[in-house]
Amino acid sequence: MLRTLSQNLNNLALAQKLTILLLVIFLGGITFSGIALANILNYKAQNEITSNALLLLRTLNSVRSYTNTEVTPHLQASLGDQGFLPQAVPAYSSRKVFDALRKDNNSYQDFLYKEAMLNPTNPQDKADSFEKEIIQNFALDKNMQQTSGFRSFQGEKYFYVARPLAINDASCLRCHSTPEVAPKEMIKIYGDQNGMGWKLNEVLGTQIVSLPTNEVLQKTRQSLILVMGIVTIIFAIAIYVANFWLKRYVVRPIKRVVRVAEAVSTGDMEADFEKVSNDEIGSLVEAFTRMKLSLVMAIRRLEQYRIDHREPHDKLY
Repeated sequence: MLRTLSQNLNNLALAQKLTILLLVIFLGGITFSGIALANILNYKAQNEITSNALLLLRTLNSVRSYTNTEVTPHLQASLGDQGFLPQAVPAYSSRKVFDALRKDNNSYQDFLYKEAMLNPTNPQDKADSFEKEIIQNFALDKNMQQTSGFRSFQGEKYFYVARPLAINDASCLRCHSTPEVAPKEMIKIYGDQNGMGWKLNEVLGTQIVSLPTNEVLQKTRQSLILVMGIVTIIFAIAIYVANFWLKRYVVRPIKRVVRVAEAVSTGDMEADFEKVSNDEIGSLVEAFTRMKLSLVMAIRRLEQYRIDHREPHDKLY
């Protein structure tokens, strides 16, 4: 097959060979550029979404901190030790703020937020198997502040960003240490098993923000189409200019040299090689010109030799 291809290429004109070479370079360049660019844009899109997710997490953590330091003490003072309102729970506040943010801001409509816990007070915050693994990784590596990647959820693929969640305020243990000290109203709502046995500074869960993968891919596709369109146009113009230049300054001068050489080979000594440049083509024309002069001189010497050495009876005629 390679031999046949080589023979076919050998039968092509120089201009056709150059065109094929440029097309191969064009296709190879576009393919390599497309693959490299797709990876770069995908990485950039993930970084952009990660930055947005971390900004969202910082905002929600600020809400949690505000609820815990400003709202809960005032509510607790009016409710008493055994009183309980969900609005006083930081997780409740952050969830409500996130829901309002999704409703009012189109940029966050497709985001999902969950405070996944190993033993949550509210059963809807129960960590699934995937989230449990993330929590375990955070618990094993205290220096790991965040993680991200892809996961399948409800039949769809998501890109997620997760951070560890731990109790850093001893006042929170009033509701989450033992059922005996927890508010009765909370026990009445959630039971005496949910959200108990928590320990200070221990990783108990994870805050996880998720976004459908198609959002990531859509950003990548849009940027890829735009950039590849520009790159393709630039490549196409470069190939056209290179092809035009090669035909004008290489192929055409060589064809003129070939035509004159063919004329000289058939005896037309009046045909002249025309030098139009000082490059390698010009050097080739000079070489052919010298060869033609040498050939003319050799022919003249040969004719003169034949005249000088004709037989005497030939001279009579």
